[in-house]
Amino acid sequence: MATDGFEAVFMETRNWGRTAKFLQTLGFELETETGDGSGVFRNGSGPYVVVIEVPEDREPAMQLALRVADADAFRPDPAVDVVSPFEDTHYGTREMTVRDPDGRLWSLQAPKG
Repeated sequence: MATDGFEAVFMETRNWGRTAKFLQTLGFELETETGDGSGVFRNGSGPYVVVIEVPEDREPAMQLALRVADADAFRPDPAVDVVSPFEDTHYGTREMTVRDPDGRLWSLQAPKG
């Protein structure tokens, strides 16, 4: 079973307000704001963007998440370096982390079954 394309982009920022404004000027709409410097943006049928504010002394990171229809049925090719198997998240999905040949981490997201 393969992935179903991109599900989301997880983006850290040092300034929630400026990043939210930037995304909105690009056509993204704020869907959910948590009130603690994070929220979810959408633009059409593409991947959603989760923005999370981090402290000034931390370098902001970005992570791509691929969609998986069924975590229990997903069997990665043996060549895929699985860092962590599917686990439940606090935001209502199941997540697996894999490493690409250059050492970057990728997130695979599946609905909780």
